[in-house]
Amino acid sequence: MKKDLTQGKVTSSLLLFACPMILGNLLQQCYNIADTFIVGRFLGADALAAVGSAYSFMTFLTSVITGLCMGSGTVLSVWIGRKDGQKMKNCMAASFLFILIVSVIIIIMAFAGISFILDMLHVPAGIYGLMREYIGIIFYGIFFVFLYNFFAYVLRAAGNSVMPLCFLGIAAVLNIVLDWLFVVIFRKGVGGAAVATVIAQAVSGIGISIYVYLKETGFRLQKEDFRIKRETVREVVWHSVAACVQQSVMNFGILMIQGLVNRFGTAVMAAFAAAVKIDSFAYMPAQEFGNAFSVFISQNYGGRKTGRVKEGIRQAAKVSVLFCLAVSAVIVLFAPCLMQIFVEGAETDIIRIGTGYLRVEGSFYCGIGMLFLLYGFYRGVEKPGMSLVLTVISLGTRVLLAYLLAPVPFIGVWGIWWAIPIGWLLADLAGISCIRRALTL
Repeated sequence: MKKDLTQGKVTSSLLLFACPMILGNLLQQCYNIADTFIVGRFLGADALAAVGSAYSFMTFLTSVITGLCMGSGTVLSVWIGRKDGQKMKNCMAASFLFILIVSVIIIIMAFAGISFILDMLHVPAGIYGLMREYIGIIFYGIFFVFLYNFFAYVLRAAGNSVMPLCFLGIAAVLNIVLDWLFVVIFRKGVGGAAVATVIAQAVSGIGISIYVYLKETGFRLQKEDFRIKRETVREVVWHSVAACVQQSVMNFGILMIQGLVNRFGTAVMAAFAAAVKIDSFAYMPAQEFGNAFSVFISQNYGGRKTGRVKEGIRQAAKVSVLFCLAVSAVIVLFAPCLMQIFVEGAETDIIRIGTGYLRVEGSFYCGIGMLFLLYGFYRGVEKPGMSLVLTVISLGTRVLLAYLLAPVPFIGVWGIWWAIPIGWLLADLAGISCIRRALTL
């Protein structure tokens, strides 16, 4: 199901395209929530802390691949908007080779550097073995993450957001079933949870690759498509690397926050692990809406439809604000209940710490919703460098304030919690102030 985002009503076009992407990302969170729920309930707080800390690192690692795929998808969207099929296929071929090489390098470095990674994260001795076991298995899924994300962004660039959702849905259900089987029935511990996730990733990655080859003949690459000109390589690498660096900086900042959190002990680590899953699940629709908005902007920018771009900005901002206000209310009001999904009611310290985190972050979801739109806008108008600048402002503020405030005795972890929304708001101000200049098409 392809959709031409340069035609039709702006709001309905955006929502119809974004909804499958939002559902897909929520399903992707089910990968992680399934691990967290089953590990927390059946393996205890130490295993939950280990899996949560490993999740932060894996998010950083896979963000490199996701960012590269996102950047290449933006380039494809622009050429699809300009109705240049051959240029699009040349860009697709260049992107595939480039991202494949990077993925192989990441896999080799990940396996070679496991001990260094664990030391860098300040992993407590009590959970060191658990975390090493988990990430030693989860690394095998990196190649499948590449396959799924590359072909998912190719399909989305053409306006097809439904098929990526279908394959992700299959993988999410499979992951939950296998989690239960390996952890609860076969009692394979955190290693079983990791195996379940890798199998699910393999199904989604291989499945979507086969679908694109068999069904989407417009994206079936031929030998001549790999005769790539130097300017095509430059275009693909610039957009891909800029998006990759943005994603990596974003997740490296999260990784640094995880390292700081780890210094406060297992209770704070477990609370942070559970709360971050809830937090990510809550604002992920806004993030995917921003990604859908980027495709909308790319196609219309490529088609030189300035008026439609401006109308898209106005309508997307309205939708994002209304959604974020509703989600904020739910998170702030029901934070303790949400924490008890992942931890036993007797773990009062973990619930209290996690509730504090959720109520601070949840109060400012409009800030991060607007930031995701700004990221999408600047990628769409072929200014990915500006998206990177906003990420540096947001994450730089977050990390700097967190490391300054957390050691203060009467502030502690609250300094980490408050540093995050302050970073969002400062980046929003910078991004909004530059929109008019960027609209000079």
